[in-house]
Amino acid sequence: MSDFSSQPLAYRMAPRTLDEYIGQEHIIGKGKLLRRMIEADRLSSIILFGPPGVGKTALARLISHTTSSNFEKINAVTAGVGDIKRITEDASNPMLSSNKKTVLFIDEIHRFNKLQQDALLPFVEDGTIILIGATTENPFFEVNKALISRSTVLQLYPLTEDNIITILKEAITDEDRGFGNIDVDVSEEAYKIVAQLSGGDARNALKAIELAVITTSPDKDGRIVIDKDVISDCMQKKTQVFDKNGENHYDNISAMIKSMRGSDPNAAVLYLARALEAGEDIEFLARRILICASEDVGIANPNAVLIANACYQGVMQVGMPEARILLSEACIMVAASPKSNKAYLAIDAALEDVRNGDTGSIPMHLRNSPAKGMEELGYSVGYKYPHDYPNHITKQQYMPNGMENKVYYEPTEIGYEKKISEYLQFVKSVTSRE
Repeated sequence: MSDFSSQPLAYRMAPRTLDEYIGQEHIIGKGKLLRRMIEADRLSSIILFGPPGVGKTALARLISHTTSSNFEKINAVTAGVGDIKRITEDASNPMLSSNKKTVLFIDEIHRFNKLQQDALLPFVEDGTIILIGATTENPFFEVNKALISRSTVLQLYPLTEDNIITILKEAITDEDRGFGNIDVDVSEEAYKIVAQLSGGDARNALKAIELAVITTSPDKDGRIVIDKDVISDCMQKKTQVFDKNGENHYDNISAMIKSMRGSDPNAAVLYLARALEAGEDIEFLARRILICASEDVGIANPNAVLIANACYQGVMQVGMPEARILLSEACIMVAASPKSNKAYLAIDAALEDVRNGDTGSIPMHLRNSPAKGMEELGYSVGYKYPHDYPNHITKQQYMPNGMENKVYYEPTEIGYEKKISEYLQFVKSVTSRE
């Protein structure tokens, strides 16, 4: 281990072979696409997309060790068009490239601007450069569409707890790269805590175990004991798997809304908690709950929108941390309410007719007649005041001429809308008898 003492454990424990690579079996497992490409040294341009610490850079290192092509690596944060020009000129020069193809690994490729990405395009297209891009952001949003179309996008996922524990145990026992040449005893509970709190990020997990080992004094027998108290002190807060500005911001809020719409309060409140822990804007969360209450619960439970609106006003007054309670109440109320989108469909259908068709003129008896002489022209003439009739209902035309039979709102038989449906049937029966 002494040869690596100045290097972080996470760097030292990077896999050296495909068999040492842990996780991402869907692309690197036996017989899977990327593994076949690497083993056959028949690599084509790929973009590796996934959160930090899941093995994107490790895969690029493995490729650099196994390919017979020239391998170049740059980081998009510090590189520019000049670096691209140098690499592509060298790759195009048979004297410098020995007629080999060049594999170019670009870390954080989403940080390249359009000009920099465009500079790569012709060389990727003609095969002079085999591109390996790594990004934590969704490449379909952040990477040039032309580059995307010429590459295979491979998504990497957070490592499982079992993956993390396997990596940690290898670090503790490996004598060349890890702590295998010193007496370290890590409890199973400690391993599990790290795996749970790492958020599927191997780099964070290895940082935590390294900190625990190097800051813990040996006991009287010369053994470094890492138990749950030691590891909890070294890793006090779970790593969030998304930030409020990244793509996962949209994924998480989408999951929360769909869980409310799908009547799963447990899932909805979990995604709410993830958003709060990541520092999401509480006004944004309250607004989304209010929209869901209106769009998806609607008249099936009219109280839901009232509660959601009260939540929206309340969170702006009290702020965090108490706002979490109001958000939870509203989120659960919306999720646990009967659902109807009939009001939402009704207004959209009516708007469609107003924008694209002839919705006729307002019947004269419904029109206003504020000025003297307007009644002589027929304004308000013949209007029947419903409260003057039995059941406060009377038959008269409300829809414009030509649209008398048009129906926009069709209540369900769910929740409060069932009562509305029954009432509208009653209205229909009363007016049909007149």
